[in-house]
Amino acid sequence: MVSRRGVLLAAAAAGTLAGCGPARHSAPAASASASAVPSARPATSSTPPRVRLIGDGSTSDTGPQPHQPVARALGPGEEPPQFVVFSWDGSGRADLFTRFRELARELNGNMTFFLTGLYTLPKSKRMLYRPPRHPAGASALGWFSDKSVHGTIGQLGPAWLAGNEIGTHFNGHFCGPGGVERWSPSDWDSEIDQALSFVRSWRTNTGFTDIPPLPFDYGKELTGGRTPCLEGQKNLLKASRVQKWKYDSSGTGTQVWPKQWKNGLWQLPMQGIPFPGHSFEVISMDYNIMFNQSRTPHGDPARHAAWKAQARDAYLAGFRRAYDGNRAPLIIGNHFENWNRGIYMDAVTEAARAMAQHPNVRFVSFRQLVAWLEAQNDAVLQRLRALPVGRAPRGGWTGYLGGAA
Repeated sequence: MVSRRGVLLAAAAAGTLAGCGPARHSAPAASASASAVPSARPATSSTPPRVRLIGDGSTSDTGPQPHQPVARALGPGEEPPQFVVFSWDGSGRADLFTRFRELARELNGNMTFFLTGLYTLPKSKRMLYRPPRHPAGASALGWFSDKSVHGTIGQLGPAWLAGNEIGTHFNGHFCGPGGVERWSPSDWDSEIDQALSFVRSWRTNTGFTDIPPLPFDYGKELTGGRTPCLEGQKNLLKASRVQKWKYDSSGTGTQVWPKQWKNGLWQLPMQGIPFPGHSFEVISMDYNIMFNQSRTPHGDPARHAAWKAQARDAYLAGFRRAYDGNRAPLIIGNHFENWNRGIYMDAVTEAARAMAQHPNVRFVSFRQLVAWLEAQNDAVLQRLRALPVGRAPRGGWTGYLGGAA
């Protein structure tokens, strides 16, 4: 389980960083057995999709999302795949968005990009944002330049068409005292409505005419998110807009198989993973690893190589514990940030490529993971959830799941 010390170390930070927040977030493959889960990139028709523009033409309905795996139930005694979810909070830099879209393609899988709604809103239109319990136009993130807004919007369509998920990281990223922890369910409804509005109306708000409509209806696409700094989840889950979602990835947990809240949402939190060289675990997110290493995004360059190796090895330790154990999905959170000169993005890349060398590993989005979970027999899920962290079934998967499917 997650060491309390590991969580407390991360919680010691009081300030916030652009694109992330307080270090309360403390502490993943390409080949697969044909019997487990079909390819993440099934053949698709070459016929151009029919486009139905929505609203001002910022978004459109082009039909079902391409490159989606077909979820099916495990057969009797069948070994579950090792699912790995790479997710990105904010998703607001075009160069890094491109980099990790390409990595997902290399891995023959998909990722989840939690879009911050303000990254589609120009600074000149900041007064359109009315954050709950803050003045109009306020933002803990600052504001993007028009060029950056243009670049971010331009990434969303290609990412979705490649099979990746566009979730939400909400808008203003208000953490700590006076932040989202104090928001009511109605405050969260307002925040979600505004996030949807900014994406649905980017053409009106920006005036850009050289970007095609997004190929999806964001109101239908949006089925989950992650709160700023992993705070405010209690009232988020009571918000009326969230009742139509499929999952939430806020909060922290352990490497066990997911379960659902009473409202039906899947609990897919950040996880505690082994932290090489320490007796405590770290939450599986770049910010928390960084904080436990340097306390600052501008740490000693002489230690960058060692810190990168430690971050990579933490991800791989979490992977091996699940892969050789209970096969619980590994959930990793990241940011488009060059903390300590980008070592955490390099660590994620190296870890993912190493994970991809193992059979029966799947790099999926949260939405794809939920689809698989919902395709399973309840008895199978109950058996999977009964396995503790890192514990493989005695006698192997054939006997353990043989009578549950």
